[in-house]
Amino acid sequence: MATVILARHGRTTANATGVLAGRSRGVHLDDDGVSQAESAAGRLAGVPLAAVVTSPLERCKETARAIAERQPARPASEAHPTTRVRAERRLLECDYGSWTGRELKSLAKEPLWKQVQAHPSAAHFPDGESMAQMMSRAVAAVRDWDTRVEQEHGPDGVWLAVTHGDVIKAILADALGMHLDLFQRLMVDPGSLSVIRFTALRPFVLSVNSVAGDLSGLKPPKRKPGRKRAARNESDAAVGGGSGVIGSRG
Repeated sequence: MATVILARHGRTTANATGVLAGRSRGVHLDDDGVSQAESAAGRLAGVPLAAVVTSPLERCKETARAIAERQPARPASEAHPTTRVRAERRLLECDYGSWTGRELKSLAKEPLWKQVQAHPSAAHFPDGESMAQMMSRAVAAVRDWDTRVEQEHGPDGVWLAVTHGDVIKAILADALGMHLDLFQRLMVDPGSLSVIRFTALRPFVLSVNSVAGDLSGLKPPKRKPGRKRAARNESDAAVGGGSGVIGSRG
């Protein structure tokens, strides 16, 4: 199946000041966040993205647009010659309810904080949603879009989902076969990129919390017209580790 690149939005003033922005409107990238988005765009400039999908919140849309604007020009003859940014509500930040807009240092004193840290699968934010609900809708969104990209662009299609830290951690936990209670072990920094390739039997996590380095190795290989894709079971892991990302795509 296709490959998804999960991008966390760049840093915001809320991130820098320790405020839980949640679904608050009007939270934009700060100067560092703009630089992080531009860096991610440069890293992906050599990877033709079949789709760019984003959380509807401003900080994610700004990051997504920065990346889409750096995409390589494509022939008008292609079925999808331009990279359009599309919003997906299921990639929204977790609904933190009455926690939204409060300082993290204050929230750390709440009894629920310990549960969020140690037993997040049971955590339900007051007047908001549970972390389990967040994980369920986010994973469903990514899998739905991944299937759509494969149907439209083939199994070598690569697409981008721009979303939030906890959302990405939940998607990665699912791909790694981790219980949600373990997802706090994962780090997802502002502006970072994580990569998952889905197959019929298992996902392969290619990268987590990557903040530097060219990703052109994810570019789909060119295939001669009429040449069939080599027969192989893409769900099998290579014994001994294989030949790397580039070698595995030919």
